[in-house]
Amino acid sequence: MSSKIRIGLIGARGYVGSELIRLLSAHPQFELGFVSSRERVGQRVCDFESGVDPALNYVNFGPEAAVAARADALVLALPNGKAHEFVAAVDSAGLDPALLDLSADYRFDARWYYGLPELTRVRAPGERRISNPGCYASAMQLAIAPLCGRILGPVQCFGVSGYSGAGTSPSDKNNVELLRDNLMPYSLSGHIHEREVSIQLAEDIEFMPHVAAHFRGITMTVNLHLEAPTSVAELVELYRARYAGEPLIRVTDTAPWVSRIAGKTGVEIGGFTVSADGRRVVIVSTLDNLMKGAASQALQNLNLAFGLDEFAGLNAQERLP
Repeated sequence: MSSKIRIGLIGARGYVGSELIRLLSAHPQFELGFVSSRERVGQRVCDFESGVDPALNYVNFGPEAAVAARADALVLALPNGKAHEFVAAVDSAGLDPALLDLSADYRFDARWYYGLPELTRVRAPGERRISNPGCYASAMQLAIAPLCGRILGPVQCFGVSGYSGAGTSPSDKNNVELLRDNLMPYSLSGHIHEREVSIQLAEDIEFMPHVAAHFRGITMTVNLHLEAPTSVAELVELYRARYAGEPLIRVTDTAPWVSRIAGKTGVEIGGFTVSADGRRVVIVSTLDNLMKGAASQALQNLNLAFGLDEFAGLNAQERLP
């Protein structure tokens, strides 16, 4: 009998689902109990993803079937607005699997643990319901957090994502022809990640997202003003002290490049710039929207939920450029 922890994955056809399948299949203590995808039901998972047990086929589980499968954890990689049906089914059955939601459905629910480990892991022990942060929101928070409490006025965040962030359903934001030689702005006010970060950091956030022609990776340029002047040297020292011992965060002197973070589980923060009066600060962060922005961060959260090494299953070669 297997002693591994069984993970059920709901919503496996997209880019994030693909990364989750790869990471969970290679994990030393997790195993995929089932992989649910309406579009691929009955087909072998290994025909689409490498390193997967050839005996594992896609299923099409609704909420009741997913609960009946008795996985130790359910990972909900579904569009916004779909997770609640599965949560309700778990509640009705009186069971207590770990639930990890990658959508925005529970990011504003105080009963759920908000899983950005580098900022929130102190609250992780014992949590069974985990809301995975948004990709843009992760990049913003990690860039801003060390300065919280010193900021004057709203923080402007200019984000650029690869088109994989728009998912696999056809739209202008993932149309390679429309994106060629282009930068596509959208939702320039009131984006859900703007609200998410404002609540988590208790700071006023103004977020302007854009999609570019590259496939994966986010560049986040943060512009803010401080109550008291600072210097580049002070900022670098502050950030290195704050993130000391964090294997997935690297603080750099120069501005990080998104091309260097693609396929990695880490975050780079750098490019610290200070105005002549010392009060305006610009910071750049980069991360892979499919990895630290979604799948590998979900793995960190699952590890914490089961009392494992937080970084188990994260290939050292993929951690930082």
